[in-house]
Amino acid sequence: MIRVAAVGDIHLGPDGAGTLRPAFETLPDCADLLLLAGDLTRHGTVEEAEVVAGEVAGLDVPVVAVLGNHDYQSDQEAAVAAALERAGVTVLEKDGVTLQVGGVRVGVAGTKGFGGGFAGRSGGEFGEPEMKEFIRYTRRCADGLRGALEMLAEAGCAVRIALTHYSPVPDTLAGEPLEIYPFLGSYLLAEAVDAAGADLAVHGHAHMGAEHGMTSEGVRVRNVAQPVLGRAFAVYHLPVHAAESDGQAADGDRASVAGRPAGVR
Repeated sequence: MIRVAAVGDIHLGPDGAGTLRPAFETLPDCADLLLLAGDLTRHGTVEEAEVVAGEVAGLDVPVVAVLGNHDYQSDQEAAVAAALERAGVTVLEKDGVTLQVGGVRVGVAGTKGFGGGFAGRSGGEFGEPEMKEFIRYTRRCADGLRGALEMLAEAGCAVRIALTHYSPVPDTLAGEPLEIYPFLGSYLLAEAVDAAGADLAVHGHAHMGAEHGMTSEGVRVRNVAQPVLGRAFAVYHLPVHAAESDGQAADGDRASVAGRPAGVR
């Protein structure tokens, strides 16, 4: 079993320093890696990102993150990601990373994602250029997620996880007002996960949603927004279905997507 700890929407600011560190320091006893599902800061400033970095720096488990809409608020998302990466966090956007966990190759593919809605009640690439770009942006995120998952499969990952901020399914939005579902996620993300395959999909963003969901092809989806979890993090146990192929990807190697150099955002 691979033990995956995950949380999102921690929304830390200067007054939050030290609040999660005691819980995170217990991770080696209960988890093999930590996933952060976006909205790590309140307003997307470097000062807030440094607080988040202090909570996870030097942990004895690898930490992988995507950013959320709050982390983009101040137009400093690149600097926010850099602050996290200086603390040892792998920040993904339309790419993936492989991790060696107890001799098992685990792959995480990540993108922030975006909105648009779900099957039968979704926006389309039609009409005004603003509307077309809205959906095209979501499609680019979904295509990047799919490409990263496919490359992780080619790299011999025995366990693959899709990490997003926006939701791929409506199941985990139950409890949110129906009127805002199009701004909470998109079916395009679920299509990407189902097309490429994954053992788990993790997201945040929906503070009043539900924890458990599933894609149409049976991939488990978990909403790990902290207001939903009501605790510092959740832990999910994933079975290892196949032996990994040694030597195809080194510990911590990052997958490249669509010919783009690995790690370039």
